[in-house]
Amino acid sequence: MTFSKSVAKTILKYDKPTRERIYKALNRLPYGDVKRLQGQDNPPYFRLRVGTIRVLFIKDDINMEIFVLEIDSRGDVYK
Repeated sequence: MTFSKSVAKTILKYDKPTRERIYKALNRLPYGDVKRLQGQDNPPYFRLRVGTIRVLFIKDDINMEIFVLEIDSRGDVYK
C-alpha cells in the first residue's frame, strides 16, 4: 500500500483513535465499505468509508498494489 505525501500529513492531523480506525480499515482492503466511483474509468477510483471520513484510492490488479490518493471528510473529499 502506497500513500501520497498529502495523505500521510492528513492522517497525522486526526486524533489517535481515528487514526487507528483508518489504519485498520486500510489493512482490511479490499473488504469493508468500498465502492467504485462513477466518472473515473481509467484508472477506476474507489472509495472506502470509515465513519464520516472517506479514503479515495486506486487498485492496481497487475502489481497487486493500492495507492491511496486522498483522505478527508465526506463533504470535502469529492470536490
